Amino acid sequence: MSRTIRKKHLLAGLAAAGVLSVGIAAPTMALAADNASPSPSASADEGTDRQQQREDRREDRQQQREDRQAKFAEALAEELGVDTDKVTAALAKLREERKADRPERPERPNAADRQAALEERLDQAVEDGKLTQEQADAITAAVEAGVFPAGGRGGHGGPGGSGGK
Repeated sequence: MSRTIRKKHLLAGLAAAGVLSVGIAAPTMALAADNASPSPSASADEGTDRQQQREDRREDRQQQREDRQAKFAEALAEELGVDTDKVTAALAKLREERKADRPERPERPNAADRQAALEERLDQAVEDGKLTQEQADAITAAVEAGVFPAGGRGGHGGPGGSGGK
């Protein structure tokens, strides 16, 4: 009797394993078939699509901002009993004055400048005995491959891989 139970358990386990493997393999194979051979232009098209989407969102935000400003000017003009065009012109004048008073943003360093600064820091770490030359070379290779956000092909941390520095 115990042998019969073992066979039943074994068969039930095998059946469960079969169902589980089919449940995992089928979606994986379907996904692999979808992504099997993207054409070289597909990634270029994808990048172009993303750029277009960013530009569209930027234009949408700009339009929404202009709409809010127009509604604000209309409400303010109504409250003050003044012509809407006069209020709009006054707000535009104030915006330009505030814009002129803001300090200029410093230019962000480009990827080559960040790469050079990283190499200087790594050279200094090697001189100080904090890293070996092999470790510094490995870090440089990882950055160039985009593993770290310090430069290279962008990586994490936004455009150019600034990583918030």
